[in-house]
Amino acid sequence: MAGTSEAEHRIGLLNGFAAYGMWGLVPLFWPLLKPAGAVEILANRMVWSLVVVAVALLFVRRWAWAGELLRQPRRLGLVAVAAGVITVNWGIYIWAVNSGHVVEASLGYFINPLVTIAMGVLLLKERLRRVQWAAVAIGFAAVVVLTVGFGRPPWISLCLAFSFATYGLVKKKVALGGVESLAAETAIQFLPALGYLLWLTAHGDATFLGHGGGHAALLASTGVVTALPLVCFGAAAIRVPLSTLGLLQYLAPLFQFLLGVLYFHESMPAERWAGFALVWLALILLTGDALRFARRPERLAVPTARAAESPAESPASAPADA
Repeated sequence: MAGTSEAEHRIGLLNGFAAYGMWGLVPLFWPLLKPAGAVEILANRMVWSLVVVAVALLFVRRWAWAGELLRQPRRLGLVAVAAGVITVNWGIYIWAVNSGHVVEASLGYFINPLVTIAMGVLLLKERLRRVQWAAVAIGFAAVVVLTVGFGRPPWISLCLAFSFATYGLVKKKVALGGVESLAAETAIQFLPALGYLLWLTAHGDATFLGHGGGHAALLASTGVVTALPLVCFGAAAIRVPLSTLGLLQYLAPLFQFLLGVLYFHESMPAERWAGFALVWLALILLTGDALRFARRPERLAVPTARAAESPAESPASAPADA
C-alpha cells in the first residue's frame, strides 16, 4: 500500500509539473499564430476548446452534470459570469504576449494570490493573520514601485490578476470539475466566438483558411493547448496535497517571467526589478505562513462521526484555468 501511495504521489507531482510547465511555456505558442490578431486567436481558442472537451466528455461518458446545471438557473448564471471573466483574462493575456508584454503578464499571475486575499477581505469579510496583512501591504508597495518603473500603472498585470481572482471566486461557488467547468464556459462562449469568426471570414479578414494548412492546424490546436494542462492539473489535484499545488502554481509565472527576460529580451530597469523583488518577498511571506499554518495541529478538531458526514471539499475543484 505504501508503494502504491508513493507511486500515486509521484504521478501527481509529474502531472502538476506538466500542468504548470505548460501554462508557463505558453507564451512561446501564441506568437506562432500570427498574423492572426489577438481577438481572432481568442475566438478560435473558445471554439476549439469546446470541441476538445466535448470529445473528452463523450469518451469518458460524463454528461450527468450538464442536466443538473441546466436545472439550476442561479448556478448557470454564475457559469456565464465565469465565462465572461475568463474571456477578458484570455484576451488580455494573448494580446499582452503578442505585443511584447510577457514580463508584465507574468506579474499578473505573481500578484494574483495577493489580489485573491484582498478580495476575500473586501467581499467575504475574511480575517487575515498579521503575516498576510504584511504580504498584502508589500504587494501594494510593489504596485507603486512598478508604476514608477513602467511609467504607468501595470494595468495588464492588474487586469489579469483581478480577472483571474474573480474567476476563481465564481468557480468556487459553481463547484464544477475542471473539464466540466471548461465545457460549460466554452459552450456559452461558442456562439459569439463562432459568429465573430464567420464575420471575419465574410469580410476576408480571417487567417484560418488563408495562410496554409499549418496555420489552420495551429489555430485548431488552441483547444488542446487550453484543455491538456487542465487535465494534468486534475490528475495532480487528486494525488498531491493542496500545499504542494500551492507551491507548484508559482512555476507558471516564473517560467513566463524568465521567457520574457531571457528569450523575448524585454527591458528590466532597476525599478522593475525592485517591484518584482517586493512581489516575490510578499509571496515568500504568504507561502511560509501558509505552510506553518497547515502544519499546526488542529485546535478545534471536528468529531470523527461529524467529519464522516461532511467530507472536505476535493482539491480537484480548485480553479486552475489560465
